[in-house]
Formats: sequence, structure tokens, C-alpha cells
Amino acid sequence: MLQAPARNQESFMPIAQHSQPEPPPHDLPALEAVRIGDAAKPFLPGLQRDAMLRKARLVETASHINDWLTSPGLRTPS
Repeated sequence: MLQAPARNQESFMPIAQHSQPEPPPHDLPALEAVRIGDAAKPFLPGLQRDAMLRKARLVETASHINDWLTSPGLRTPS
């Protein structure tokens, strides 16, 4: 009788590589805006820096709109 090769149990176990807990999904756009803004700081004023700062503002605005739309005080039009 042929036996299947023994499986190493460790290869099927997920390995946690996060040292910090992940932020909640609703905070991700705001964190992304901060990350993009920080990444733009070392650049000299110019097209690339302006594009990065514009993207950071757009992501931040989208985050604020999302917060407004998901707020408990928002009611459907009657």
C-alpha cells in the first residue's frame, strides 16, 4: 500500500507578521492621506509634489464625505 507523503503541519498554519493591530477600515483613507502628504514633503515644489499633495487632499475629502454619509445622524430624504 502506498502512503501519501507526510504533511508538515506548520506549513498550513498562518503566521502573524503584524506587530501592531490593523486600523479599522473606516480609518484607512485618512491614514492614506497622511501617508501621501508625508511622502510629498521631501520633494521640491513642482509638478510631482503638487500631484501628490492634490491626491492627499482628494483622499482626505473622500474620507470626510464617507464619515458624513455613514454618520448615525444622517436621515433619508422624506
